[in-house]
This record gives sequence, C-alpha cells and structure tokens, in this order.
Amino acid sequence: MVWLWTDVLVVLLLLAALLMVFYMRSQAHLKRPLAKLVASPIAMGSFALLMSFALIGLMDSLHFKAADSQRNELVSLLDLACTNMRTHTETSYSAPFAAYAFNKQMLTGSDGSTYWGFARLQHAATHLQVPEQQLLEDVLWQSVQALLQSFAVVGVLIGLAKYSNPRRFWFPDSIRTVWLVFTLIGSGLYWMWVLSHDYHVLGTDKVGEDVLYQALKSIRTGLVIGCLTTLVMLPFALMLGILAGFFKGWIDDLIQFVYTTLNSIPSVLLIAASILMVQVYMANHGEDFNNLLVRADMRLLFLCLILGVTSWTGLCRLLRAETLKLREMEYVMAAQALGVRPGMILFRHILPNVMHIVLISVVLDFSSLVLAEAALSYINIGVDPTTHSWGNMINSARLEMAREPVVWWPLMASFVFMFTLVLAANLFADQVRDAFDPRRSA
Repeated sequence: MVWLWTDVLVVLLLLAALLMVFYMRSQAHLKRPLAKLVASPIAMGSFALLMSFALIGLMDSLHFKAADSQRNELVSLLDLACTNMRTHTETSYSAPFAAYAFNKQMLTGSDGSTYWGFARLQHAATHLQVPEQQLLEDVLWQSVQALLQSFAVVGVLIGLAKYSNPRRFWFPDSIRTVWLVFTLIGSGLYWMWVLSHDYHVLGTDKVGEDVLYQALKSIRTGLVIGCLTTLVMLPFALMLGILAGFFKGWIDDLIQFVYTTLNSIPSVLLIAASILMVQVYMANHGEDFNNLLVRADMRLLFLCLILGVTSWTGLCRLLRAETLKLREMEYVMAAQALGVRPGMILFRHILPNVMHIVLISVVLDFSSLVLAEAALSYINIGVDPTTHSWGNMINSARLEMAREPVVWWPLMASFVFMFTLVLAANLFADQVRDAFDPRRSA
C-alpha cells in the first residue's frame, strides 16, 4: 500500500471524527440534540447519503502499486473495483448505452470501398450482432437481473435483522429512511457496475474515457476539498476566536487586524499566486514528483491549505462574539474569582459552550467548499488538470454545449453528482442547526 499526503490526512480526519463522536456521546448536554438528530428522517436520510459518498471516497484513498511496476502507476481500491470502466476507453465521444461512436469518421466497407459513417465502439455492446435490434432488450434484461440480485441481498439483510431481534424490527421512521437510502444507492451502484461490463452507462468524453468512472473518481476530490480544508481552518478559527473574545485588549486588536487584513486580499488572486508557486516548485524539483498522481496530490493538498487559510475568518468572528458573551457569565466570573487558571477556564467552560457553533459552521461550510472547488477548477486555478473533479469535467464539457448535436452527458453527470452531494450536505446542515442551536430548542 502506498500513502499519499491526502490519504494520510483523510485517515486522520476519520479518526478525529470518531473521537468527536465519542466525546459528544459522553457529554450530557449534547445527548438531547443528538437524539433529536437521530429521530429526524431527513437528517438520517441525508447522513446515509453522505456516508455513501464518504465510503466511495475512502475506497479511492487506499492506493496500491499497479501490477505493471515499470509504469510506476498507483491505483486505488476504487480503481480495482472499476477496472472495466478504467481500461475500456474509446477513441472519442460516445453517448450513454451507445453501440456506435458519436462522431462520424471514414470507414472501410467489406468490399474495400470507403464511406462516411459511425464506427462500432471497441468495448461497448461488442457482444451484440445487430445493436439496432438487440440493444434495448439486452439493457432491460441486464437491468432486471441486477436489480433483482440487489433487492435479494437487501431482503436477506432485512430478514437477518428481523430474526436477530424480532421485537424491535419495526424501526423508527428515521432508521427506515436509512434502510431506504442505502437500498436505493446500493442498488443503483450495483446496476451501473453490472452494466459497465458491456456498456458505457454515462457515455465517454472527448478522449474516450468513461464518464461514470470520472464522476465516481471526482467524489474523493470533492470530499477532500470539503473536509481537509475544514481540518486546516478549524484550529485557526477556534484558537484565535476564543483568545480574542476572552482576553480582549491588545490580543483582540491583533487578531482582528490579522483577519481583517486577510479578508482585504482577494482570495482568487491569493489562490492563483499560491498555485503558481507550487507549480514552480514542482518544476524545479522534478525528481521528487516523477508520478502524475503524486504531482496532482500535492497540488490538491496545497489547494486545501490555501482554502483553509483564507476561510477561517468567518468562524473566528462568530467564536469571538460568542466568547465575549460567555466571559461575562456568572460561572466564568466565579471561576476567575476562585483563581482558576485562564487555560483551564477556556478548556472547561468556554470551549464546550461554543462547540455547537463550530459544528453548525463546519457542516454549513462543507457544501460551499465543494462548490468552490468546481468554480476554481472552471477558471483553471483549482486542482491539477489530470485530477478527476467535477470542476474539471464542467470545464472540459462547457465548449461542447455549443456544438450540434450537443454533447450533454459529461456536464449532466458532473451536475447530478455534485448536486446530490451538496443537497445532502445542506439538508443535514439544516437539521444539525435545528438540533444544536440553543435558540431553536423546543
């Protein structure tokens, strides 16, 4: 197994999330909002959808050396699962479930004559003798088989759950929502995986690469941008915001000057300058970046660092304002009067009472960071062009919308996947805000 920098940070983020869950379960004042969150069907359904994306992203974060060591190529667990989609590339565009190429080209007939027409694809629908007559029937038959197999697995799992605890089989609405979401996502992914052996489910792009494979690979990029950027900016916002609100005076003035100055710098220019510095560094140290995946991973990591450095100021202001209010509370003033050290007051009294703001802001900022990656990649200052991301897919597909006929499937695939992830994150964020915000408590 080979570990990239972002792979290590993804594992650290997973461990941090687990520690946070155990911490929240041990706090009595957090049990009520957690119970409210678990009882919400919308919250649990959107959480299940986010976990499905996270599982795909985690599979894409476990990298191995390829069997062909001469190429020095790294593949992930997701690459191994999608071997057919990864290796079955065409020469150019092909529509979803197509048997012929999208563009006409010069062909040679059986009698040696040449004509202008659509060539058969190299890896899609090759088992069909007459695609015009057999394709629809074959797709429907394979779809029925795949869905029946997936539903049979779900039925077995439900039967095991009912057998293990028949009295509590009828779960609350929220848990049934989780079952439904996982069933739909699992069945859909299995259906696409089965059909990907014989077809390009979402077509191919300009260079003949499978669009479904690109969309699945882009999930990791979106999650890394949304999660690792939060991991970078959270310590700055948490530490500086609490210190500014608690100590006030020159410390408050200094911290306010820092984030006011940082906000005055256009973030797009700062990101562009930083990415250019990384490109120059990698060009001058080519022996350390002899692999395309390593180069792309370094640029992705640096983009997360820059976004984290430029996005902590909003949360810092919120925490400063909340700490200014908390430091005037009776229990804080009593602790100061009893001679408790400031560090202990910050850790025992201030930090636990601002965690609801941190949790709400982190969940709300996730979707905006995913959209920021798409926007930055669209203007060519985001992730590396060789990195699979929804922004790069949109950037490469935008010019094809003006051609006739329109090549719509790369743009549609990136839009659907990104829309689904952002929608799930926003729905979950709304439920987290309703559950943890004291002003919304019933």
